[in-house]
Formats: sequence, structure tokens, C-alpha cells
Amino acid sequence: MKDFLRTASLSPEDLSLLLDRAVDLERDPDRGRAVLRGETVVLYFEKPSTRTRLSFETAVARLGGHAIFTTTSDLQTARGETLEDTARVGSRYARAWVLRTYRHEHVVRFAAAATVPVINALTNDHHPCQSLADLLTLRQHWGSLARRTVAWIGPGNNVAHSFLEGAMLAGMRVRVATPPEYAPDVEVVADARDIAKATGGALDVVEHPADAARGADAIYTDAWTSMGDDPRETDARRAAFERYRIDDRLFGLAAPDAVFLHCMPAYRGAEVSASVFDGRRSLVLQQAENHLHTSVALLEMLLRTELSGSAR
Repeated sequence: MKDFLRTASLSPEDLSLLLDRAVDLERDPDRGRAVLRGETVVLYFEKPSTRTRLSFETAVARLGGHAIFTTTSDLQTARGETLEDTARVGSRYARAWVLRTYRHEHVVRFAAAATVPVINALTNDHHPCQSLADLLTLRQHWGSLARRTVAWIGPGNNVAHSFLEGAMLAGMRVRVATPPEYAPDVEVVADARDIAKATGGALDVVEHPADAARGADAIYTDAWTSMGDDPRETDARRAAFERYRIDDRLFGLAAPDAVFLHCMPAYRGAEVSASVFDGRRSLVLQQAENHLHTSVALLEMLLRTELSGSAR
């Protein structure tokens, strides 16, 4: 497995090993120092970022390397140089590339041309690095993931897509509640359900938030508007998602010891109330920190070719 473009590219065994390695590297940050000694990793971001950028820059440093951060305007892609040419040349300078871009097709094309590992740091369709941080957070809290139930309440977006794939790899049960017009991509749902057949996971898509929240072990939401969405849709989305806000009433339908997740940035009073987001059962800061530990583990394991990849 050379690249990490979507969570479904992992096998269940890969996922378990990766989360184990993240824990090991958190406990002993010095153990991977030699992996990137004297090497560089390029972070090519077309979209702004807080957690993903900071986690990967720090991860490269922890592995003994140097991160080069660049945007579209810094490279000749802004003048029409192809992604393929950039990937081929860039592979001769850096040990890996981390891309954050709009069209998922672009990261796929880049990875196909590159001869070094390529990591998807977010596209409009997938955010696989986020799913690793999510699953590590839940496993730290519960001890194991299999058969746990998570309610995803909000837009069926890139974060949802990657979480569904990761949760099914872990044998979890996910109930997605979203307005029909904002449901997850049907092909992603089908792929996730195929994974679930082998792992014992389960995935349901419903319309009413209470149906997803009732008895869940965790509730996860995201901002109603994501990067790349048409700003003119903001009012329409606000109206469509008003009843999907995670407030004390909706959160109270979950299990008594349920926890709350949010990938951030968060907008208190919109998709979640301040009382839930900042409450004692919120794991959002641990979730954000785990971006770092999973990024270190992912880079190390890709560079050492320790991931087998999915047989799908």
C-alpha cells in the first residue's frame, strides 16, 4: 500500500495496527526519529487548515524530517503545469506528499503519477485522516470499537464518508440522520455496507435525528456548510438542518454515558449547542490532538511499507 487516499483503502487489520502504532508513538515520541532524518515531506494545500496542517507539520518533525508547506499559487500548477508532471518531479525531492484539494480526482491522479507515498489530507469527497483521529479517540475512551453505535447527525459530507468507511472496518454500527437532499453519496454507502458484511458492522441512513440519537454510544456532527460549498446555499442549509442541531434535548436521547464528537471548526449555536460542545462528555479536544498521533503513525507506516491495503 503506497498511498492513503480514502479510509476504505485500509484493511481491518491495517486499521487496528495503525491505531496501535499511534498509541505507541504517543507514549514514546522519539521512537520514530530516524524515519525521515534528512528528508522532506511536501504539504500541498489548496484549502485552509488548522488541525490537519499543524498535525502533519509536527508529525514530520517528530519523525526527524522537514515539512515544506506550499499552496497553489506557489507552484507552477497555477500556470497550467499538470498534476502528473508536478508529482513526477516532486517525487524526486520529497519522501512523501500530503495533499489537501477540492476534487478527489486530483489526488487520485497525483498519486498515480507519484513514486512516493501520497496522503489525502481532505478532498470534497473524503477526509480519511480525520477518520483515523475519530476512531482512535473512541477506542481510547471505550477500549474497543466493535458493536458500538455512533449517530452521525448532520450533512453526509466528506467527513461522514470517511467515518462511515472507518467505522465499518472496525465493525461498528452507525446511524446517519440527515435531510434526504444532503445524504451521503450512495456509492460510499454501498462500499461501506460491503465492508460491514465482513466485519459485522451495520449502517443505516434515516431522516429523523431522534431515530439516530436514541440509545447511541456517541453522537458526531459537523458544520452544516463545508469548504467548497456554494455560499448561496447557506440559508437553505440552515433551514434544512435546524432540527438536526445537537442540543441538550437531542443529546439526552443517547445513552447516559454517550460522548460527543466534532471534527471542528465548530459553530456553537448552529450545528451544536455550547452546552454540548463544551460539556463534560465532549471529546473534541482529544479528537483534535489525535490528529497528530495518527498522522505520525500513518506517515511512518507508509514510509516503511507496513500497510497491506484492502483486498477490495
